[in-house]
Amino acid sequence: MKLAKPSALRRLGILGLNRRNADYTLRYNQRRLYPLVDDKFQTKQLALANGLKVPELYGTIATEYENRHGLDDILAGRDDFVVKPARGSGGNGIAVIASRAGDHFKGVNGTLLQKEELQFHISNILSGLYSLGGQPDRVLIEYRVQFDPVFESISYQGVPDIRIIVFKGVPVMSMVRLPTRMSGGKANLHQGAIGAGIDLSTGTTLQAVWRNSIVAEHPDTGNPVTGVCIPQWARLLELAAGCYELTGLGYIGVDLVLDRYLGPLILELNARPGLSIQLANRSGLGRRLERIEDEAVEGMSIAERVHVATQWFGTTPAVT
Repeated sequence: MKLAKPSALRRLGILGLNRRNADYTLRYNQRRLYPLVDDKFQTKQLALANGLKVPELYGTIATEYENRHGLDDILAGRDDFVVKPARGSGGNGIAVIASRAGDHFKGVNGTLLQKEELQFHISNILSGLYSLGGQPDRVLIEYRVQFDPVFESISYQGVPDIRIIVFKGVPVMSMVRLPTRMSGGKANLHQGAIGAGIDLSTGTTLQAVWRNSIVAEHPDTGNPVTGVCIPQWARLLELAAGCYELTGLGYIGVDLVLDRYLGPLILELNARPGLSIQLANRSGLGRRLERIEDEAVEGMSIAERVHVATQWFGTTPAVT
């Protein structure tokens, strides 16, 4: 396969890693603010303090003593839950438990765990096995999202999530990440999930990419992944845009989920969002970011910034 020249990629507005780092993450994200998004516990507390909805936190484990003597109290009366590292990335270290029988737990992928095995996994998280930089970590045990029925036919086992890139408070590009058998039920493109671009004006999925190939159907269910209209799209855009004020970070990736009972929830934030979203949209981020830099968006309300996003970056202009 012939690779495109850097000059050709620039003409297409494709944003590369070096430029993302130099022109956006380093320039618009103050280092002192990174812990607000690198630590999921801090992110959750920040969102709750500002009246934003997140998956309910059942409890935390910070020490081996709490792992051995506090886990039962946290899990009392709970048959399904999620165990995740506070400082993990890429979905690594997350265990999703769908059901239990006493001290036996069943993951969404069918894996059976005894209590001792679950505690061993928690020990690995505490040791920093999955954390950024390998530093000792904290364990979060939280509500297992029940995804909206719109995704039932185009997701395998796991929960789809919606990634929205926000620059200076304006949503500029989005995709939905759909778990597959290859990804082990995780919404992670590098592990084999599907990424479907989303029209910012309508919330409708566009083309999709899977393993660097353009696809129209989910490889496991055979159902179309394009043309899917995501419910409560306006609210999802508002939540993403509001994360600018929430964190003070100018260039972030906002990951949201759509729960069938609770509606839109903020899952996590990322100060260094990946660039594969450009493949899912078959469009470059560069020109969109440059346009925001050239316009006076400072001082706009959340609603005004969402309007800008739908008018400038939607395939179909939004009805106003």
